[in-house]
Amino acid sequence: MKKAILATKVGMTQIFNDDGVLTPVTVLQAGPCVVTQVKTVDNDGYDAIQVGLGEKKERVTTKDVSGKKVIRNPHGATKAETGHFKKAGTTPKRYVREFRIENVSDYNPGDEIKADIFAEGDKIDVTAKSKGKGYAGGIKRYGMRSGPSAHGSKYHRHAGSNGSATTPGRVFKGKKMPGHMGNVRVTVQNLEIVKIDVENNVILVKGAVPGPKKSLVMIKETVKVGK
Repeated sequence: MKKAILATKVGMTQIFNDDGVLTPVTVLQAGPCVVTQVKTVDNDGYDAIQVGLGEKKERVTTKDVSGKKVIRNPHGATKAETGHFKKAGTTPKRYVREFRIENVSDYNPGDEIKADIFAEGDKIDVTAKSKGKGYAGGIKRYGMRSGPSAHGSKYHRHAGSNGSATTPGRVFKGKKMPGHMGNVRVTVQNLEIVKIDVENNVILVKGAVPGPKKSLVMIKETVKVGK
């Protein structure tokens, strides 16, 4: 992998291509990202770049009437985090991720990565956290078949039998059951970049991308090219 960038999801829309075909696309605000650290085999044991996106205020500590220290914004950047970003010559970032790329020597701390590293027609892999659906039953979670809808039915949306009788007489691990749905890391491979707005750092990706609006999205050069 040689190209990667962080982005936030704006939403979905549709555009017409040169042939007049309507294409659904996902709008991604890609960067600009800042390289906050370059990791090498000699210093860290592996090659990677650390990339930051979005601004984050510094943590403010004050004193109350009694003289006790009080943190006014606990979600702000700590002194350690502020010092780390200061080495790269940048302000604290909200999101920080690592990319293990091949051409680490091409980057230096403080360099900006913009949407122009990709081009129209490139194939990419997109990683994001899916939308949380809360507690869901087997029908919604796994697409199980529902029971009869007649009045004589003893169940309608129940998952049915969970285990067999005497042998083995237990429920196997991994059995598809009701539970928490969504809010997991999802990677969609081999998506196509339809259009890039270099001036505004916007990337239009064909099809849907996991996650809600304003969520963090990692865009990487695809690892396997489909037909």
